[in-house]
Order: sequence, then structure tokens, then C-alpha cells
Amino acid sequence: MGTGKTIVEKIIGAHAGKEVEAGDIVIAELDFMMGQDGTSPLAINALKEMEVEKLYDPWKVAMVIDHSAPSPLEGVSALHDMMRKFAKEQGVKLYDIGCGVCHQLMPEQGHVVPGNLVVGADSHTCTYGAINAFATGVGSTDLAAAMASGKLWFKVPETIKFVLKGKLPIGVFSKDVILFLIGQVTADGATYKAVEFTGPVIDDLSVEARFTISNMAIEMGGKAGLMEADEKTIRWVKEHSNKPFTPVKADPDAVYEKVLEYDLSDLVPQVAKPHTVDNVAPIDEVMGTPIQQAVLGTCTNGRLEDLRIAAAILKGKKVNPDVRFIVAPASKEIYLKAMNEGTIQTLVEAGAAVVTPGCGPCVGTHNGVPSDGENVISTANRNFKGRMGNGKAFIYLGSPATVAASAIEGKIADPRNYLTEGDSQWS
Repeated sequence: MGTGKTIVEKIIGAHAGKEVEAGDIVIAELDFMMGQDGTSPLAINALKEMEVEKLYDPWKVAMVIDHSAPSPLEGVSALHDMMRKFAKEQGVKLYDIGCGVCHQLMPEQGHVVPGNLVVGADSHTCTYGAINAFATGVGSTDLAAAMASGKLWFKVPETIKFVLKGKLPIGVFSKDVILFLIGQVTADGATYKAVEFTGPVIDDLSVEARFTISNMAIEMGGKAGLMEADEKTIRWVKEHSNKPFTPVKADPDAVYEKVLEYDLSDLVPQVAKPHTVDNVAPIDEVMGTPIQQAVLGTCTNGRLEDLRIAAAILKGKKVNPDVRFIVAPASKEIYLKAMNEGTIQTLVEAGAAVVTPGCGPCVGTHNGVPSDGENVISTANRNFKGRMGNGKAFIYLGSPATVAASAIEGKIADPRNYLTEGDSQWS
């Protein structure tokens, strides 16, 4: 065994107060915990069953109402009411309807910084790995135990390292990169592994674009999708948080389960076909598939950069009359910035229906449930049967550029036809 440590071994070791290596089972101190409106009520009930009256540290907990926001049903409203009362009683930060998606808010509002150990009762908590935190999803009972004790047990995962070389062509984005990788390694190719993303392709991406990649580590089975903190990361984190932090780098002799290298210089736009995320095809294999709904948003691609990319393609054009184009900004802050700079206006003039910042149609509770037999192209991270609320619909996943181009044409379209050399800042 080499003595070198991976990012995850270092972060978990620091929080467990001892040296650890892959396979060890440890109890570690947590920096932050999060629950959303699908999982928090279960955690609140679990705390009652555990007879916990006071949380270990309410400052380390946030709850977010984003999955069904505003509430579409009486039963959901009762759960939201339970969360609001609990947050007031316990002094927990609550992000109510309209604040945005939990995975946008945690880093954006400064709750998570490099080197942190974070859990969230939502599988896409791995998003924060893009800013060099070990962040992973847990069940509601584990969240309850974490809120009660400030700690949780972990099995230190082995790490798969992706080295991404080359330069992305115009019209190819971080979403295409992660869809391609999931297609390569399959939906369970990294089960219970941490994943490290490195290389020139990652270096070139904005922090916003990196979140997209870490967000979907879970779609290959990963516990976490980690990146090192470079100058871009540090600048972004300092703009969003005043918490002190120490970035964590893997040692040169760190031991990896495997190292996978890809040159992405010739990558083309990628689309995940129904009904699995690893059912990935290059754009030319699915081009021309008619669509009835297009969705831009979610914790994967609802950031300002994503809205700008779509607006650049849609400016002066119109959404196809046979397509419903739904846009859900990932947070209130993004919504306001996109409004102030005219991005929202461009999208609405083109024919978009903008919904409340939050999870929008992604989870299938409201805000755009498709009809039987309809095809949807979405920037979301999952396309399982019934994911958007109808098991008889078909969900395709693509980048914001692919979704915008498809909304114009009324069928899955190649975004490269709408982008020129000047748009390469977004690649």
C-alpha cells in the first residue's frame, strides 16, 4: 500500500480525528446537514421517535422547501407546515418556497466550503464535491441521527479517478461530459466509490459548470464527485461564504481503485435516452426525435450560465408551437440576476414558461407533468420511467444548449447549429 491519500481519505480522516484509508469504518464530525421537503418530515418524525428534544447544533442544519414548492396538495402543505414549525422551534435555517433548489442554495448561501464533510437527505448532495467538499446523500433516519449528534458513521470509499484531457469543442458542455462518462462506466460503474474529476477539461470549466459534473456522480453510483480547489474555486467560495476553509488535494502517490483517462477534444453533444441515464447516445443518433416538452433548470443545470446559454440560442427566435418550454431557475438569486440582465426576458419572449425557483418538473409532483406517450427533453439528471410524474412518458436528457435548440425545432436538435466561435466561453 502507498502512503498517499485521496481527497476523500483526507477529508474523512480529518473529521474522524485519525488517519483512515479506503474500507475503514469511522465516526466523523459533520460540518453541515441538509434536508428537503421530501425527506425532512421523515427525519423530524425519526427525531421524535429517538426522543431527541434539542439538536446538537442548529447552526449546522438547513431545511429547504424546493421539491413541491409552492405546495400542490393539501397533504404536502401539512408537511411544509411541520417543517416550518420545527425550524422555528429548533432555530434551524429554513429556505421556504421560491428560495430555490437545496443543492444550489447550500454552496451559494455559503453553508459549504472546501474540505467540509457534509450530508444531505437527497441523493444529489454530491454536487458540492465540485468545490472540494466530501458531500454525500443519506437517508432520513441517518439525517435525524446526524442532527441529534453532529456526527455520522462512514465507510471510507475507494476512489475512481477520471483524467479528462483535451479541449471541449464549441457546443459541447459539462453536461455532455458527464453524460458521456456515465455512458462509458454505466449506472453502477462507481457504486459506493468516490469519484475524482481532474484534468485540463475540468480546469477550463467555470465553477457553475463543474457543479453539473459532480451533481451526476450519483448517476454512476458514486458516493461523491470530488474536484480539487483551484483559483476559480477559491474565488467563487470567497464570494459566497465567510467560513474559513482549507482546500484538500490528493497526494501524488494516492491509491486509486482505478484511473480512467479520456481525451474529449472530439466529443459531440450527448443525449441520455429513456429510461436510464447510462443509455447515452451521440446527438446524431437521436436527432429528429419529436418532443412535446422541454425543461431547462434543476439542480443540474438551472444556474445563471445555463440560462444564458439557452438565451443566446433563443434570442430573436421562437419556441416551436408544439412544444411547452418550462424554465426553472435554480435559486432566487439566479432568477434576479437573470431578470436584471435581460436573460429571463429573452427566454419569455421566445415562449418560455418560467416557474418558481425550485425543483420544478424534475420530480413529477407538479409544474409540468407530461402526458401519456409524450417525449420530453430536459436538463435534469434522471430520466427513469415515471420520474416526471407519468410512467407513460419518455424523458431524454441533454445540455441547456441541446434543450434550447430542440425547443426551437420541436425535435431533438444539434445545438452546434446555433452556436458560433464567440460562444466558446461556455464550452
